[in-house]
Amino acid sequence: MERMRRFMLVMMCVAAAGALAIAAWVAPSSASGMDQARVKLPSTHFGAENPAAVHGFSQVTGFDQAKVAVNPQAPDATPVGQATCTACHAKENQNFTHTTHALGMNAALAANPATATCEACHGPGSQHAQNPSLEGAIIAFTKDRGTPIKTQTESCLGCHAGGPRDQWLGSIHQRNQLSCSDCHNPMAQLSAEGLEAKQSINETCATCHKDIRQQFNRRSHMPLPEGQMACVDCHNPHGTISASLLKTDTVNETCYQCHAEKRGPFLFEHAPVRENCLNCHTPHGSNQHALLVAPVPMLCQQCHSHTRHPNDMFSEQQLATGMAPDERLMGRGCVTCHAQVHGSNNPAGPRFHK
Repeated sequence: MERMRRFMLVMMCVAAAGALAIAAWVAPSSASGMDQARVKLPSTHFGAENPAAVHGFSQVTGFDQAKVAVNPQAPDATPVGQATCTACHAKENQNFTHTTHALGMNAALAANPATATCEACHGPGSQHAQNPSLEGAIIAFTKDRGTPIKTQTESCLGCHAGGPRDQWLGSIHQRNQLSCSDCHNPMAQLSAEGLEAKQSINETCATCHKDIRQQFNRRSHMPLPEGQMACVDCHNPHGTISASLLKTDTVNETCYQCHAEKRGPFLFEHAPVRENCLNCHTPHGSNQHALLVAPVPMLCQQCHSHTRHPNDMFSEQQLATGMAPDERLMGRGCVTCHAQVHGSNNPAGPRFHK
């Protein structure tokens, strides 16, 4: 027993000595490797004196190509540079510092001192600097400083043309004299993305579309108040080929983006469903079940009156709480039997029973 204890003690000492020897042999190479890694990893601080050298690029894509915006109301004005602008607009500059535009423009300015920053959006500022109260001397993104809406939007589209904004000209928002600054605030980071004028896209849209926003307070509604979707999931506010600014060509195609099971094709089609989802549903909110425009069976009887069912037209009196309840209107009404109302692929489903 005593020999066994001595043997175990010796083995533990040998193992400890071996571990120390291995650690001493590995430590120098690990330390040198860490030092090399520290040398290779660049700083990510945008406030460095030379961010171009820190990040390893000579040009900043996009922002270094920014040109001084054209202001038709001040054709003789000349650029004065960012330092002149911030000398007076210190508060605006402080708010602007935290925005996406500021990060890109500051990096571009450090890489190329000739890059336009403030004047890339506001136009040349010499006349404004000489007479700040002169309306139109600078491109102002407000309604009361003399800059036409067309000039304001052209300044933004100088960089943001194309893509989702291809249909801006002629869109309902453009025809109603909306400016980019009515929905966006590039001078402050108020929203998580998109430089919105409000904290979210939905709040921004509700600034004008208060009637639509109220529909989402109804019993049955799209999950917009819960934050599970946004107005831009269905609409493109910058313009589309449709009057309601839908992101697709038709209402049905827009609905199918989420409700793909309703697309079909079906062996037995339901004509009003194939024609337009809005024949039966309202897209934003309803006090009826499943966003219906009217309660079942009144909704069905707008088309199916005195057909195959010999009774007279159903009314509220035939509902379960009426004076003469009818068993065919209880539960889910017509849909209790005609369950596949959007269409059926069952050979026995011409009446949408299966």
